[in-house]
Amino acid sequence: MSTTAAPPKKDTYTPLELFSTDRLLDSDERDIATTVRKFVETRLRPNVEDWFESATLPKELAKEFGDLGVLGMHLQGYGCAGTNAVSYGLACMELEAGDSGFRSFVSVQGSLSMFSIYRYGSEEQKQEWLPRLAAGEAIGCFGLTEPDFGSNPAGMRTRARRSGAGENADWVLNGTKMWITNGNLADVATVWAQTDEGIRGFLVPTDTPGFTANAIHKKLSLRASVTSELVLDNVRLPASAQLPEAVGLGAPLSCLNEARFGIVFGALGAARDSLETAIAYTQSREVFDRPLSSFQLTQEKLANMTLELGKGMLLAIHLGRMKDAEGARPEQISLGKLNNVREALAIARECRTLLGGSGITLEYSPLRHANNLESVLTYEGTSEMHMLSIGRALTGQAAFR
Repeated sequence: MSTTAAPPKKDTYTPLELFSTDRLLDSDERDIATTVRKFVETRLRPNVEDWFESATLPKELAKEFGDLGVLGMHLQGYGCAGTNAVSYGLACMELEAGDSGFRSFVSVQGSLSMFSIYRYGSEEQKQEWLPRLAAGEAIGCFGLTEPDFGSNPAGMRTRARRSGAGENADWVLNGTKMWITNGNLADVATVWAQTDEGIRGFLVPTDTPGFTANAIHKKLSLRASVTSELVLDNVRLPASAQLPEAVGLGAPLSCLNEARFGIVFGALGAARDSLETAIAYTQSREVFDRPLSSFQLTQEKLANMTLELGKGMLLAIHLGRMKDAEGARPEQISLGKLNNVREALAIARECRTLLGGSGITLEYSPLRHANNLESVLTYEGTSEMHMLSIGRALTGQAAFR
């Protein structure tokens, strides 16, 4: 009987090395993670403190993300890389290790804007937009959430009406969307609206008369990210702007499920970076003439956080393998999003305590990650909504009201 040799013993390990999670990945998956990590280290990390402090994200990053191959990387054709779900998840993890804003940009572009076109668009719509979006030559956003309708998108007030009779009549859209990532950068917005035939999706070029994107300022979270309000004031679109296969609320919700999967991995990137930062700091910081890392309370904190990070990583890989095989159900993605974001936020906060006063500066990442994760905890479904999704799967009872 053959056996696999154990890896050589070391004096110290990174948190995920203790779990040997790399052994669960194939060589292509590891290479993708390494490539994205190098990009984050060389291009993004040196600038993230300034971008976070100034609340900006350069538009030219879109082309760089396109050159990296991460925009719509899990889609097939149209200039997309066609990777598996696990590879996409690993890319999200490495991006969010830099900042949640980077992963949010890539997630909205690929899993919301591009996926909505890929899954529900006409061939003409796909040919027009997907290659440009994959290359970063165009930027997309996704308009579902409204000021009064987040967890209950079925109640949206944005309305689309035909301006004449027949299927070839123009559409006229009116309404407001809120908390839209990439809104002020976008060239095209996927907008969801009530119609006489139910909820439908539309592709709205952002230079269409009546379309306005207003940047949201004074944010305490996701500062290295563009967040916007979209206003549609008698926006007139041709019949060809409608996504022909998007029928009912299930269409936008399926897009959100794609984005949530990226968050399952992405949040772990923020947690890993926070933990690795805290470990390095406690080893160099002396307290009472001893390294902070030599105290029992410090090691207890580091051990507990490593356990949660490793368990979250095992769950993420498992969900990715399921998604690549038979597919993962929405409530299963909810398990991952609920657990991993909740635990990542707890890790980032705990790491901040180990940094003492230094932890409140942008020189160290944990508090920046914690601030970002407060938004990640809320978007793509609040923790409460994911708990209710899991509860419905367990009991058969819908408790959303």
